[in-house]
Amino acid sequence: MLNIRFIAKMLGTMFLLETLFMGVAAAVALSCGEDDRYPLLLSAAILFGTGLVFYLVGRHANEQAAGHREGMLIVALSWILLSLLGMLPFYLGGYIDNVTDAYFETMSGYTTTGATILTDIEALPHGLLLWRSLTQWQGGIGVVVFTVALLPLFGGGASQMFEAETSGTGIAHERFRPRVTQVAKRFSGIYLLLTLLLTLLLWIGPMDLFDAANHAFTTVSTGGYSTRNASIGFWRSAYIEYVLAFFMFAGSVSMTLLYFFLKGNFRKLFGDEELRWFFFIIALFTGITTAWIAYNGWAANLGEAFRLALFHIISLISSCGYMTADYLSWGAFFWLLTLLIMFVGGCAGSTSGGLKVGRFVIIYKNLSNVFLRQMHPNAVLPVRMNRHVVSPDNVYRCLAFAFVYLSLIMAGSLILSLGGSRFDEAIGATISCISNIGPGLGEQGPSGNYAGLPDVSKWTLSFLMVVGRLEIFTILTIFLPGFWKQ
Repeated sequence: MLNIRFIAKMLGTMFLLETLFMGVAAAVALSCGEDDRYPLLLSAAILFGTGLVFYLVGRHANEQAAGHREGMLIVALSWILLSLLGMLPFYLGGYIDNVTDAYFETMSGYTTTGATILTDIEALPHGLLLWRSLTQWQGGIGVVVFTVALLPLFGGGASQMFEAETSGTGIAHERFRPRVTQVAKRFSGIYLLLTLLLTLLLWIGPMDLFDAANHAFTTVSTGGYSTRNASIGFWRSAYIEYVLAFFMFAGSVSMTLLYFFLKGNFRKLFGDEELRWFFFIIALFTGITTAWIAYNGWAANLGEAFRLALFHIISLISSCGYMTADYLSWGAFFWLLTLLIMFVGGCAGSTSGGLKVGRFVIIYKNLSNVFLRQMHPNAVLPVRMNRHVVSPDNVYRCLAFAFVYLSLIMAGSLILSLGGSRFDEAIGATISCISNIGPGLGEQGPSGNYAGLPDVSKWTLSFLMVVGRLEIFTILTIFLPGFWKQ
């Protein structure tokens, strides 16, 4: 039987911790004396009360009887229910006047997608702007990882949660296996360090402290929410663009590698094959885009063309989704490049979305071996990553992941097409949401605004956001009949 008490206890723990984050946003609203203080305080009270009830129901749970099924349910329900509770400040305050849009906006935050239904972001008061950014900051590292890191305060451990939230991300490394709580604390520490450093660098530039903190939250998480309608283009600053490009890149690198790098083990970072491929893909697409922009005269000089290309390529492949220019005006050729890099995504074990470069490389190498076996049928050609043989089971999992990933893109595109979206808008929005990026094509172009879509399309995209954020299998496995059998 499912350990319902354990599930309730872990969800209650998350809700109680989430109250602290919402309380910070409420404190900012109070200090600014704006109207959002009341809905934020009321929502925080509802969140705390819900968390307390869940925690008391499960306080005597037998943690030893919990397994992978409980872990998967906790992780899936955490994103679904936190989005439901997290939307309350928007809805109760009347800033978003319907449940569908409020849920879509909040799910986009927690999954670090960055898609929005808001047409005038600058009209939001400071407390809600901060809350919007904090949802992405938590979603980037994973609400579950934060919870696991702080579980000793509540008494107990939850390795099942950690394993379910990080399934398929490549975090489990053969030389990096301390206790789960220690792993979560180390990752959270790195995450906090990057956030503080980026806040300082942005504050030194043309941003004020509030804008700097908000953009640090949404950059390190590769989320992409901005406090400005024009996003990063509002500042027209080469300094900000290069700083953000570096941190978007860092956010797309495996947390494990960043940990070893900060410990002084530089060889592990520079010797990682997935990271080398990631760097090569960025360099290749940046070079092509720079040449395309310069050839068509869309930049004043080659330096500006390079900056535009580098910023947008890193923003898209990292799934951050910041924009400084209308890339739709760069023609259908760049639209195709956009879809390709959105599909691939960042490195495994990072905050970015997409298929992940590691899986892409494994699939590519397996395909190469298929062609080689046509000429040498008896040859033994294992797939290798970092000079280690990838087991056939992992190769099959990568192939299965890619198949399901493409199938969901096709299904989502069909549903959006039935809702009236054009072909380019349907496929662009679907890839963008399942890869947790935000901007798409057509009406959902650089602004990443989905306000004009019908409710069915928004619920479909909300589902794709959480499926993509949790690496597909965690969510879809729950729908299998065998999952619910004893």
